[in-house]
Amino acid sequence: MSAETPIAAIVLAAGKGTRMKSDLHKVLHPIAGRPMLEHLLASVAELEPARQVVVVGSGRDQLERALGERAAIAVQEPQLGTAHAVQQAESALAGFSGDVLVMYGDVPFVSAATMREMLERLHGDDEPAVVVLGFVPDDALQYGRVIAVGDRIVKMVEYKDADPDERACHLCNSGLMAARAADLFALLARVGNDNAQGEYYLPDVVNIALADGRTCAVVTTRDPDEVAGINSRAELAEAEQRWQQRRRRRAMDEGASLVAPETVWFAWDTQVGRDVLIEPNVVFGPGVRVADGATIRAFCHLEGASLASGVEVGPYARLRSGAVLEEKAKIGNFVEVKKATLGKGAKANHLSYIGDAEVGAGANIGAGTITCNYDGYFKYKTVIGERAFIGSNSSLVAPIRIGADAIVGAGSAVTRDVADGELRIVRAEQLVKPGWADRFHDAMKKKKAEKQG
Repeated sequence: MSAETPIAAIVLAAGKGTRMKSDLHKVLHPIAGRPMLEHLLASVAELEPARQVVVVGSGRDQLERALGERAAIAVQEPQLGTAHAVQQAESALAGFSGDVLVMYGDVPFVSAATMREMLERLHGDDEPAVVVLGFVPDDALQYGRVIAVGDRIVKMVEYKDADPDERACHLCNSGLMAARAADLFALLARVGNDNAQGEYYLPDVVNIALADGRTCAVVTTRDPDEVAGINSRAELAEAEQRWQQRRRRRAMDEGASLVAPETVWFAWDTQVGRDVLIEPNVVFGPGVRVADGATIRAFCHLEGASLASGVEVGPYARLRSGAVLEEKAKIGNFVEVKKATLGKGAKANHLSYIGDAEVGAGANIGAGTITCNYDGYFKYKTVIGERAFIGSNSSLVAPIRIGADAIVGAGSAVTRDVADGELRIVRAEQLVKPGWADRFHDAMKKKKAEKQG
C-alpha cells in the first residue's frame, strides 16, 4: 500500500436484520456501549480514508442520523445480493481511483492492522485483482471456502456447491475484500445471478478475475473472532462477552485488580489506571476515567465520570455524567452524583444525592442530604465551600451557596446562602405534650374493642 494511494471504505448494512427482532437497525445495536457500526468505523478511521460509503436498505433514516456527514449513504432497494449491494456505492465513489475495502456493518471487530495487511497484499508484486480476507474457524460449518495454494486463490466456492475435497479445506471466506476501484466495479458489472437464490454474490468477482487469468490472493486473519458476524441477540451477547473478556484481561495486565473479573463490565472507552481496585459487580458506562490508586467497591454504576487518584466509591453508588471526584474524595453507599465536582478529600458517605453542585475540599455531606437542583423547568447549582459540614437529612434548595467552614444543622431545608463560618438551622420549634400519646393509645384501643364487639 502506497502512502499516496487513497482509500475508500464500503460498508454493507442493507440487511433487514430480522433475526434481531428490533425496531433499531441491526448495526446500531451496541457492544460495550458503542454501536457495532461505530466499532468498525473507528478501525477504518485509523487508515484515514478519503471516502466512506454505507449501503443501506431499511432503516436509512436511523443510519443517516447516526452518521451525519461522516459517510455517504447509498440505498440498495430491492436487496439482490452482496455484489448488487456493493454496486450501489459506485455513484458515491464516482471519480475515485484508489483502493476500496468492502466490509460489513455487522462484522464490527476487523482491526486496522488486518485492513492494512489486505491493502498491502493488494499492492504485491503480482498485483492481485482482489484480496479476500479468510479465516480458519474451529468448526468450518457451512461457510464458503477459499481454495488456495499458498496465499494465491484457486477458487472460491460456496459450501453447498463444494465437493468433499473442497469441504475438507477449512480456510473460509469472511466476505471482506480489497480491490482497486476500477477493477472492483468492472468485475461487479459481470456478476450474474444464475444460482438457486437468484442473487448477485460478491465472491463471484474473484472467480471472474481468475477466469480472466488475473491473480487473486487471500490474507488470513490470526483471530477468527475478528470476522465474527452478528445476526441475532444471542450473537450480540456472545460478541459482548468476548469483548469484555479481552478488556478485563487488558485492565489486569495494565495493573488494575479485578476481584471477580467476570462481573465487571467495561465500556468501549473506559480508562483505568494502575493499582485500581475494582470489586465485584461494577458497571462502567461510556466516558469514565479512573486514575491510579482509586477503589471502586461492589455494585457501583459509573458513566461519564472522572475519578482522581486515591478516590473511593461505593459500594452501591451511582456516578452519572459530569461527576468529577478529586484526589481522595469519597462517595459511599447509595450516593448518586450527577454533574458535580467533589474537591480533594470531600466526603458523601451514604444516602445522598449531589447534582449540579460544586463541593469544596474537605467538606462533609451528611446522610440523607440532597441538593434540590430542579424546579420542574430549569436546573440550578449548589456551591458548598471548603470544610463545610452539612448535617444529615438536609435539603439545599438551589441556587444556593454554603460558605467555607459553615455548618448546616441536621434536618434543615436551606433556601438562602450561608456565610463562611456560619451555623444555619432551619427547623420548626418542637412541640411537647406530656401524656398525649398514652391518652391517644387508650382511646384508640377502646374504639377498636367496641368495633370488634
